[in-house]
Amino acid sequence: MRWFQALLPREDKFFGYFIDHARLLLKGAETLRELLGGGDGVPAACVALMGYEEAADDVTREVLLAVRRTLITPFDRSDIRDLTTSLDDAIDQMQKTAKSITLFGVREFEPQMRELGDLAIQAAYLTLEATELLHDLGKNATRLNSIAEAVTRIENRSDEVYDAGMKALFLKSQEHPMDFIVGADIYDHLEKVIDRFEDVANGISGILLEHL
Repeated sequence: MRWFQALLPREDKFFGYFIDHARLLLKGAETLRELLGGGDGVPAACVALMGYEEAADDVTREVLLAVRRTLITPFDRSDIRDLTTSLDDAIDQMQKTAKSITLFGVREFEPQMRELGDLAIQAAYLTLEATELLHDLGKNATRLNSIAEAVTRIENRSDEVYDAGMKALFLKSQEHPMDFIVGADIYDHLEKVIDRFEDVANGISGILLEHL
């Protein structure tokens, strides 16, 4: 059956969907970093980020509909759904960060929070590059593996930044425990943003292992 499927035309529009999704992740990460700069622009940045999340939801719906309607897909249908879900989870986590910031009315952010925002942008650029290479797994396997390793290093660094930030926040908030609760919630969301990018990288690595 596999050789028969190889003779049939393959629907490659999914690669465009992956790229569209990754571009929205990059815009979301850049907006997240902008709002972590603090100040009066925070509310507008939160609104903008939520708009990118809604656009990503639209892409997700298109992909899931296309999976059901397409005879021959470039990868297994479950791989397409899983990759789309992990991409969507990343920007969903950014939206959760923005919602927490909006809920608590935070306008000032710790240096480690901004560094986590920087790491999110780095991971987003790598994710976009990876989606642009998915159309030719054989040719781009080496670079795709390198990207996955780079995202893992970013995630490892985010753990270090998270730990340092939480410690500094605890020491700073000795007399204001509510500040610690609010800051810890934001740190938790930011750290999970990087985790979701690693999930995307792991999903792409899994596709490589299955199809090469």
